[in-house]
Amino acid sequence: MSQVQELLTRNLKVLLRSRDTEERTLILRICIELHLVTSPVHKKELVVRVTDDTDPLFLYHLVISEDDFQSLKTQQGLLVDFSAFPQKFIDLIHHCAEEEIKAAPRFLLQLSSSASVIGGSAAQLDVVETNPFKHLTHLSLRLLPASDLEIKSFLSSTLRCIKDEKKLLQETLKKTEEDLRRQLGCVQQSLSEKSRELETLRSEWSHQLTAANSQHSAELTSEREKAQQTQTQLLHQYEQQMKNSETSHQQSTQHMQSRLTELEHTNKEMLERRYKAEATIRELRTKYQGLEEEAQRAQQEVISLRRENSALDAECHEKEKDVNRLQMRLAVQEQELKDKEQLVLRSNEALKATQAQKELLEVSAEKKQELIGKLEATIKSLSAELLKANEIIKKLQLDVKSLMGKVKLKNAVTVQQEKLLSAKERKIEEEQRLLQDARHQLQLKDKEVGELQDQLQQTERKLEETKELLQTNENVISWLNKQLNDNESGKLIPSSAHTRTSALPSPLTEKRFPFLASQMNYPLLSSYPAKPFIPSTFPQQPLQEETCPGPRVQYNNMLLQTNCQSSAAPQGNASSKVGANKEK
Repeated sequence: MSQVQELLTRNLKVLLRSRDTEERTLILRICIELHLVTSPVHKKELVVRVTDDTDPLFLYHLVISEDDFQSLKTQQGLLVDFSAFPQKFIDLIHHCAEEEIKAAPRFLLQLSSSASVIGGSAAQLDVVETNPFKHLTHLSLRLLPASDLEIKSFLSSTLRCIKDEKKLLQETLKKTEEDLRRQLGCVQQSLSEKSRELETLRSEWSHQLTAANSQHSAELTSEREKAQQTQTQLLHQYEQQMKNSETSHQQSTQHMQSRLTELEHTNKEMLERRYKAEATIRELRTKYQGLEEEAQRAQQEVISLRRENSALDAECHEKEKDVNRLQMRLAVQEQELKDKEQLVLRSNEALKATQAQKELLEVSAEKKQELIGKLEATIKSLSAELLKANEIIKKLQLDVKSLMGKVKLKNAVTVQQEKLLSAKERKIEEEQRLLQDARHQLQLKDKEVGELQDQLQQTERKLEETKELLQTNENVISWLNKQLNDNESGKLIPSSAHTRTSALPSPLTEKRFPFLASQMNYPLLSSYPAKPFIPSTFPQQPLQEETCPGPRVQYNNMLLQTNCQSSAAPQGNASSKVGANKEK
């Protein structure tokens, strides 16, 4: 038992090549079938058949089993299994069919034979892809010519198929003929009925036409008589209306001319007032732009002030760090006197720099206050001018209302002038909106000026705080200088060679230096020998001791004067010099 599944039957152009003959193209029929054999062994076979419809003896065929396909696959390097091979082969044939129409087809079917006449020996069917560089053969199948028995069986099978098709066609023809005859009879009956209906309709239509014509002629005569009567009546009425309209028109023209003169006069006045209002609005705009520029400058100056304040804050933070270092070093002042002298010099230089910056800040604050006064004066002048402009606008609105009351009494001729007045009112409303926007912007500027004043007050507070910090630093430095002088003078007294010195700090230093407020006594080092007593009025020349060697301190009379000046005036400079004593 075997089952046949037809996969493809199609006529295609095939290029024939044989020995000792020229190449030619023929239209051949390619048939691809899949045979499923169930007995005695279950297997699949692919049958390829090539025939010519014009030559019944032209027959080539090829049977490919699964084993044959494996050898074909290894020979030609195919990448497809036997189950997918028929579909791929059909796809290649479809490509060849699509390229037949083109002058230079890309895919070709070639049937080549070694014999001079095709049909007597085996032939090879190739699927070739052409390009300008090379002809690539995707698949080549070796077809065998059919024997006489195979040709007879093929012809008998084709005859059977043709006879079956003929029978089917004859049956379909008989059915279609019967259907058409039935349809013709039905159509002829309907045509006869429709012709009868047409004749009846034509006769009825002719009778209705004659009756309508007679009625129409009678109605026309009656209507003509009525029209003549109405025409005479309308002529009399028209003549009377013309006379009345001429008299009324003359009166209305006189009245309208008088009103036109009045309206022209009022229009001129309104134009003059409008020009004046536009001039005032331009002036206000120019002033407003100037105020905006001044406000921008003020903002830039405020930004610069903020930067300076941040720099001052950083410097104050550094000063606090220096003070903390001094506190730590004062705890061990007897061991690190040389480091303390360097720190005092650095603090004096920093104080000078901070005082210079303080003076610059005071000058800039005075300038800012002057600018704020100028801005307030300009704002007051602008508010007064805005009040005047509002009064003018109110007067214009009252005049417009009175004019609108007069304009409502006018006739249809003055409609165009009313449109002009409405356009003017719209312009006035737009000007009022612009003025309201200017007021709103002025309020915003007032708020910005208030914020600037608050920022200036904050900067002034910060300046006062920095001044207080500078005063406290100066007092601390003066107190430290006094303590250093007292310590050096205590070392020179012979009676206090092995005693402890005590210091009484001021209330301000008690807050900043807790170790001084606790009145701690620090012992003198043994490396500093006792010195003789130095009187309060000592000469400017340095003292020289012959008894014991050791470091000596050179005192300056100006030190006490500067300390007194710093306590009396907080803005003064504290100048103190501490020098290293020379060895004996």
